[in-house]
Amino acid sequence: MTAPVPGAPRILLVEDDEVIREATQLALERYGFPVETAADGLEGLERFRAAPPDLLLLDVMLPLLDGVGLCRRIREESQLPILMMSARTEPIDVISGLEAGADDYVVKPFETAVLVARIRTVLRRTGLQPAGPAPAAAPGAGAGLRVIEDLEVDTEALEVRVAGKPVPLTPTELRLLLEFTAAPGVLMERQTLLERVWDYSWGADSRVVDVHVQRLRAKIGAARIETVRGFGYKLRRTT
Repeated sequence: MTAPVPGAPRILLVEDDEVIREATQLALERYGFPVETAADGLEGLERFRAAPPDLLLLDVMLPLLDGVGLCRRIREESQLPILMMSARTEPIDVISGLEAGADDYVVKPFETAVLVARIRTVLRRTGLQPAGPAPAAAPGAGAGLRVIEDLEVDTEALEVRVAGKPVPLTPTELRLLLEFTAAPGVLMERQTLLERVWDYSWGADSRVVDVHVQRLRAKIGAARIETVRGFGYKLRRTT
């Protein structure tokens, strides 16, 4: 077994199938990731609380507490990156996982290189950088502050407030909001968002964008993000 790379992001793998769990753990450790495992949802929750990892790799179908339920419980306590694994590709299964708070999903069976690429992509979102030039700041606002009505996005501190109240966002949600606030009123096509937010230059599943937009709307106000049917979304300009 390859020794974990010092300082490498720690992964908590929650998978009930012993063969898949061990094979995935060994494969990820060969890439230098320290991996801790759990065999059911409740054990996964306990291990998360005992020693929060840098990323959670989570199977959908788990005993005691399923993956969707576990994802929701963790989202109540943390915004850490979550990648879900599933052999089920029906829209309702994919959307349920994303709506529960997952950042992305990968379909079983998968090649290790594909899984590692997805993990690295999700982890990159935790090292957020402001997305493009900020619009002109409101009078008296700092240079890194984007103000649109009562929505404030601090691109330096990476904090979001609505009507003065902090709004907790996952790294993916924050990157999405940074894209919208960099160009209010400008149409953002789904493929453009996949490339900029998810780092996908190939034809990935656009449902990931739709569900994350829904989650973002629920946190900052549904009316702020307009749907341009058949194309994508745009942030409403200040009136």
